Formats: sequence, structure tokens, C-alpha cells
Amino acid sequence: MTESSATAGNEQEIVKVDTTVPQTARIWNYLLGGKDNFASDRAVGNQIIQSLPQLAENARLSRAYLTRAVRYLVGEAGIGQFLDIGTGLPTADNTHQVAQSIAPDARIVYVDNDPLVLAHARALLTSSPEGATDYIDADLRDTETILHEAARTLDLGQPVALFLMGILGHIESDEEAKSIINRIMDALPSGSYLAMYDGSDTSEAVNEAARIWNISANPQYHLRSPERIASLFQGLELVKPGVVSVNEWKPDPSTPSGIIDQYCALGRKP
Repeated sequence: MTESSATAGNEQEIVKVDTTVPQTARIWNYLLGGKDNFASDRAVGNQIIQSLPQLAENARLSRAYLTRAVRYLVGEAGIGQFLDIGTGLPTADNTHQVAQSIAPDARIVYVDNDPLVLAHARALLTSSPEGATDYIDADLRDTETILHEAARTLDLGQPVALFLMGILGHIESDEEAKSIINRIMDALPSGSYLAMYDGSDTSEAVNEAARIWNISANPQYHLRSPERIASLFQGLELVKPGVVSVNEWKPDPSTPSGIIDQYCALGRKP
């Protein structure tokens, strides 16, 4: 067991991190080329890469989708508030950095419950002077706490973009995943959005990678078909092109072509 410290204002908090147990956020950080991971995380990551060598590139393409989604929401949809649940460890082009580069007064609330994410988030997730950024230490399932705490920073009477990027795969039941979405979206006004991506069960290699992940990593990750991902948007208006591979969603000139086994969508609340 090791300890990591984080400073929030003038108050120092000690966050205990068990480095022997692989954690999703740290494995993903390793796949993205980050340094906030430990030997146990890298071991699982290397096993997965052996089964699916392109996974690290898929991780970067998924992150690029998040960036494009933020740009669309701020630049075209006029959204200035974001609730990003399951944010993971800070990397380049975090949600607030992309949003505030377009609209400096954008307000972003991040949510995660990994202790290492907590330590880094409070130290690194800063805001422009005009906007605001906050961090909530809460589980995805605890929607009541998330909404209550988010209301300190966000005006929940105005449209909000809910981001669930790579997080709903940790919820095995489609019914439970949809219930979580509904509890949050029901508290948000018309004109709010849901943006998400998750791994799909569209290839044997990805299914094998998920099997390896679930042997060691915590929490486990459950793949869904594109059709099951689409069902999570029931009641929302899908933004074109709908449910597609992450690199097919409003690609820019630098986005490589071809379908990968990560699917995404953006839906608007009527």
C-alpha cells in the first residue's frame, strides 16, 4: 500500500492507493501513454495489447471523439455546462480545456471515485478565470449525490451535457445503465445532451481483451453491441450520424478512416 497526497486549497489530503490491484483509470492512462500507473496496471495493459495490439490506438481515437464532441456541443449546440462522470486520470485535452478554449466561461464538473484520480484531479483540473471547474468524489450509481454536488457549480435549470465516456461498460445490466442515465437526464432540462462511448463486442479480439481485463482489473468491464448501446439513447434525439464507431463521428481531416470496436453517440433531450 502506498500513499499519494493532494492539495485542495490550503488543506492537504492523504489518499491511499493500493498499487498491487490494477485499476481501470490507471490501465487506461497507460494505454494512452500516460505515467500515472503502476506495474500491476502495466502488466494487465500489456496482456491486453498482446491480444489486441491496436487497443492503445483505439484508446486515443476514443479520446479524440470526446474532443470533437465537446467542440460540437460548445461551438454548434451552444452548451456551456458539462457533467463528466468517470473522467479518469487527467491527460491532455481534458473536457474543461477543450470547452474553455472555445467558451472561457464554460463550467465543468468531473466525477470519479478512484483515489488516484481524486489526488490528481484536485491538483490538475483548473479553470479559466471566467469559468469554473469542480470535482466530485462519487460512484456513478449515486446519482442523487452527483446531482446535489454538481448543482454547486452548474445551473441545472439550463442545458447540461452529460458525458459517460467509457464508464457504462462497468455496469453489466442494460436496465441498470439506462436507469442511471434516466435519473440524471430527468433532472436536466430540455436541450441537454448525453454523450458516451464504450467498447463493443464486435470482434473476437476485443472479446478476448475484455476477458483478460476482467480476470485482474477492478472494476470489471462488459462489452455491448452497437444495438444495445443505441438502446441507452431511447427517448433522446440522436445527433447525426447516430451510433457509430468513434472515428466515424463527425471526423476531422486527421481522423483515420475505418471502423474500430469502440462505439459512440450523442443524443439531445427534447
